[in-house]
Amino acid sequence: MTAHADALDVLSHWVSPCAEQETLRTAYVEHLVAHPDGLLKPCFPDHLTAGALVLSNDRSQVLLNLHGKAKRWFAFGGHIEASDASLAGAALREATEESGLTGLAIDPTPVHLSLHTVDFCDLRGPVRHLDVRFLARMTADETPVVSDESIDVRWFPVDKLPTEEPAMVDLIRLARLR
Repeated sequence: MTAHADALDVLSHWVSPCAEQETLRTAYVEHLVAHPDGLLKPCFPDHLTAGALVLSNDRSQVLLNLHGKAKRWFAFGGHIEASDASLAGAALREATEESGLTGLAIDPTPVHLSLHTVDFCDLRGPVRHLDVRFLARMTADETPVVSDESIDVRWFPVDKLPTEEPAMVDLIRLARLR
């Protein structure tokens, strides 16, 4: 199965937690049906991205990175690469690369969708990231490492986040329910 076929299958069968997420799910599926290259960065201006929220095993803390270009705290994630076999695999790769944690386990069922415009991603102009977000957990006792793409990587108590961004707060709430 190709990554495109995997994404279409995963998103076609995903049960959205609310009406807003269902609207996004439907839009993502329509995008993939219309664009065989809809997972990849060259699909302009819209393309899917994959990310992972890393929660501590007791769900009391979340690992976030201070993004180098955006200068904001985010979960881990980024562009899907041609070598990625699945959305969950792309999310795991991104989380591993950006956190330095090699012992992450990914839940293959998406937790949350987020559609957002990014101004610094492409020289052609603003792009819209159709982000598919997964839950990752640590399977080993490791220390996160700051990557080239981040300014900082840090654990935060879920009740003392460095951001009030509604999509991030909703992602963390839904991930903790898993």
